[in-house]
Amino acid sequence: MKHLFIPAFFIINLAAIQAQTRNAKVQDSTAQDSTALEAKKNELQTVEIIGRSAKKYNSDYSFSATKTASLNKDIPQSISTVTKELIADKAAFYLADAVKMTSGVIPASYYNQYTIRGISQNEEGQIINGMRTRQYYFLQPLTSNIERVEVIKGPSSASFSSVDPGGSINMVTKKPLAIDRKEISMSVGSFNTLRTTLDFTGPLNESKTLLYRVNGAYQQAKSFRDLVNNKSFLISPSFSYIPNEKTAINTELILSDMSGIIDRGQPIFGAVAGQTSLNKTPISLNLAAPSDFFKSKEMILMTNFAHKFTSKIGFNASYMKQTWTENLQEHRTTNAFAVDMNNQQVSNLAMMQFVQRQQNWDVDNLSAYLNFDLKTGKLNHKLLVGYDLNSWNKNKGGGQNAARGYLLNDGTVASSFVVANASNYQTVTIDGVTMPKPNVDYFNLNNPKYTLTSPEDYTLNVRTALPSALTTTNAIYIQDQIQWENFTFLLGLRNEWFEDITNYETNNELKVKKSALLPRIGITYAVNNAINVYTTYLEGYQPQSNTVTLMPQTGSLPGGSLFDPLESDLKEIGIKTTFLNNSMSFNAAIYEINQKNILMNANDPANPDLLVTRGSERSRGFECDLAGYITPDWQINASYSYIDAEITKDSNPALIGARKQNTPKNSANLWTRYNFASDSALKDLGIGIGMQYQSSKVPWFTRDFTLPDFTIFDAAIFYKPSKSNVQIAVNAGNLLNKTYWLGAQNYLRLFPGSPRNVSLTVTYKF
Repeated sequence: MKHLFIPAFFIINLAAIQAQTRNAKVQDSTAQDSTALEAKKNELQTVEIIGRSAKKYNSDYSFSATKTASLNKDIPQSISTVTKELIADKAAFYLADAVKMTSGVIPASYYNQYTIRGISQNEEGQIINGMRTRQYYFLQPLTSNIERVEVIKGPSSASFSSVDPGGSINMVTKKPLAIDRKEISMSVGSFNTLRTTLDFTGPLNESKTLLYRVNGAYQQAKSFRDLVNNKSFLISPSFSYIPNEKTAINTELILSDMSGIIDRGQPIFGAVAGQTSLNKTPISLNLAAPSDFFKSKEMILMTNFAHKFTSKIGFNASYMKQTWTENLQEHRTTNAFAVDMNNQQVSNLAMMQFVQRQQNWDVDNLSAYLNFDLKTGKLNHKLLVGYDLNSWNKNKGGGQNAARGYLLNDGTVASSFVVANASNYQTVTIDGVTMPKPNVDYFNLNNPKYTLTSPEDYTLNVRTALPSALTTTNAIYIQDQIQWENFTFLLGLRNEWFEDITNYETNNELKVKKSALLPRIGITYAVNNAINVYTTYLEGYQPQSNTVTLMPQTGSLPGGSLFDPLESDLKEIGIKTTFLNNSMSFNAAIYEINQKNILMNANDPANPDLLVTRGSERSRGFECDLAGYITPDWQINASYSYIDAEITKDSNPALIGARKQNTPKNSANLWTRYNFASDSALKDLGIGIGMQYQSSKVPWFTRDFTLPDFTIFDAAIFYKPSKSNVQIAVNAGNLLNKTYWLGAQNYLRLFPGSPRNVSLTVTYKF
């Protein structure tokens, strides 16, 4: 489960945004009252501490893309947004269900990890209210306290530290409202899913200068996948204090606890390249064991202070503290099949390993900046000068144990099997075939058995004390948004200083220091009030300690010099428009992303943690997003993406020019909801229809097979009596029960999509 925490930390001119909101086809009268209240409270600039009132599928503005409040159409960069209304109507309980509705974002496994514009995410953890967190999201996060999800495409170097080249997923949490509003929701669904959420908000005093909001969620669910059973708990109170029009303070706490089993995917056996059917095993087949678990706990506390010294000068400071703990025990494949005494593959037996891991860390984030509204001649400036700090401390005491390899006659363990020394190995006979005895029993794909196990059943031959570490990024930056006639120029320059210290606070500290100067250039031209065209250039830079959490760049390597930093750049042109009286938005972009020094797992069964560097990759493409009201009763969200991503440099010449892994060339998503008119025979009813399409994909570690294209359909029925505070929704996913795969790593790790499923949700507002 994902922990969502949102700063109220950016400055916004809400006047323009509220004008857009009032033009929207909003059905909820209380939302319109809230808009009027916001207008009264926010005659001058303020931070985003009052909740969004519009009830629509598109969002007009962003704080995080430029660190100032800006209308999306004025930002020279592609931003795709999923609002809480779309999340609710689609019954997108998990983050992956939400972000896949945006252009170019492809969930490629069951983990909370995606390819964006053909570029695989490297960072563990994501951005919450514009600040970076560090977590392992092997279990999918819930969406209960998300206001909107912004996918900011490209490196975004001027806004964030060390971000992935394809884009950043920024989760914005729900903010307090100045009116009383309470909501309780309960859901049941396929695979024994039970879920309940609450969302309470309102003022705490008569003057409405002190506001609160509490979001909570509990979910337990099984899966169509064997053994998978997850539980998630989240509670998040937040408070906003607005003593006057110049000052605002916001504080938010997130506590979350999640437990379950990491799902490593479906194995296929007896595979012959290009011939074996992916349906040879059931999509439910899982290589885990009943005793496996993954547990994590997280606390995030964020506070923000914003003050306007004058109408032209403002100050904003935000601080976030995060603590995170992990406790893991799992059985998983080594990505290899068993071998017989002649070292010939036995393709119905998967080679297994047992892994334990415990660790904890804490993260400190600080962001502070001054903003100035200036004018020089005919030029209007929104100048920003700021400082960022991100500190990630992996605490002492972390460790990882593993049992893998083959048992020898003397009771020790060999990491691999050598035919010449076959007499030294213990043996086992399965289905008439004699083979070296493994440390962890083979998983028989012909005859799966799930038995309870314990660490005492194995010889833990790999014991690793995870080194304490401190990774620190300091950055200063300057940004100027210059408006001249119909042009807006976005110019930014950011200098970052990185320091990695492995074996932190010990006698053998290893330090690596790096720095980077990152430019940002963007130009927007307003053709008219509804159409903007833009172009942009961005650069990105990531030390490899920020791309592979389990293996810090320093580690045991001398000075960390083995791996060069990940470097990237983005070139993009696009158009952003609004129409139908600002109730509909359409964005389109053509782009090219280049990245080099990509760190990857070597996929070596004898050394599962070995990493290698790929030379460079290039991704080009076209994407577009459409969202908003077609009529006051009809909303739509649609996206399309074409991605041409390929490997341009690699130590293996055969891969040069090859397709990037887990990336479809074409993908499309559609969701639309229509509410029948109050004077029709079907009044109080609404219907939703959805579609998702992806073309074929190449797996991550092998090119021996291709994942087929797929099209799936979803639907929903909504019932809400006109004078009632209750809504009943029935959502159905994968209506035609299509068998398909989200992604794959190799023949032992495929990630099939969910079969037909249904959920019933009852929501009461009061």
